[in-house]
Amino acid sequence: MARDFEDHCWKDVVSPEELEIYKHYERDVYVGERPALLMIDLYNFVYRGDPTKYPHELAHEFPNSCGKFAWDAVEPTKKLLAACRAAGMPIIYLSGSKRKNRVQSTNRHIESGVGDDMLDIHPAFAVQDGDIMIRKERASAFHSTPLIAHLTRLGISSLIVCGESTSGCVRASVVDAYSYGYHVTVAEECVFDRSQLTHKMNLFDMHHKYADVMVFEDIVQHLEQTHPAAQAAE
Repeated sequence: MARDFEDHCWKDVVSPEELEIYKHYERDVYVGERPALLMIDLYNFVYRGDPTKYPHELAHEFPNSCGKFAWDAVEPTKKLLAACRAAGMPIIYLSGSKRKNRVQSTNRHIESGVGDDMLDIHPAFAVQDGDIMIRKERASAFHSTPLIAHLTRLGISSLIVCGESTSGCVRASVVDAYSYGYHVTVAEECVFDRSQLTHKMNLFDMHHKYADVMVFEDIVQHLEQTHPAAQAAE
């Protein structure tokens, strides 16, 4: 799993001068001990519209959609989820609250006239018996939710994170997880955003400050080595 610290999707947007500034953050990256998988906001809202179109092409009709960026992440996320299940890891889903008069996670305008089923987890990542489902009203998975209590009960000391959006709920959750003392691994191909620039720069910043960004294949390889049953999941 040896990989250059900067060998990631942001290589085309981060200058050599900026990389020089961040050299002091370089370190070995890894999947932490006793991990759980956080599936953040993989709900129906973000998959609306033509799967081949980019968010800006869908924004007029489906302003909450992440379009092609969401759909490109489906297969890697399914493989990561399968490997985590096979390894016996706890699977924790986060999604928006269905409570009436709820507050919002960001200041973005939410479409009106759509059903609560838009906040249900997309069928590609169906919740199974034994999984944990948590509803939230702010960006972070930790804010005013029982997440810490679940992690403590399960003896979890590290997290693998996937979902959306990279710059929003993923980032807020990663920063809070780091602040609470968890080692965080972000699966690069399994997170996405409406803007590729925002996606790449937030991955870059999280990688240097709060989390280990790893390609999902390296994460799966680690799970296969530490939990042989995970290999059968592929």
